[in-house]
Amino acid sequence: MRRMSLAAIILATLAVPTMTVSAARAEIVYPWCAYYSGRAGGATNCGFVTYEQCLATISGIGGWCGPNPRYPDPPPRRRRR
Repeated sequence: MRRMSLAAIILATLAVPTMTVSAARAEIVYPWCAYYSGRAGGATNCGFVTYEQCLATISGIGGWCGPNPRYPDPPPRRRRR
């Protein structure tokens, strides 16, 4: 019994350094947003990869699609000389 608890303590001690903590990176910013309007205000859904996806979502329920203001601009192109 004592050996089993001692083995468990040793295993736990060895396992702790292998567990590392890293920063969470869950934010994904998509380029298109759907803007809905309603009686109680409006809502925004900025989870669309393409403009067509956004249009398909708002069809039948109303609203409009536009670029996501938080989407980063593409890097500038380099000119060849």
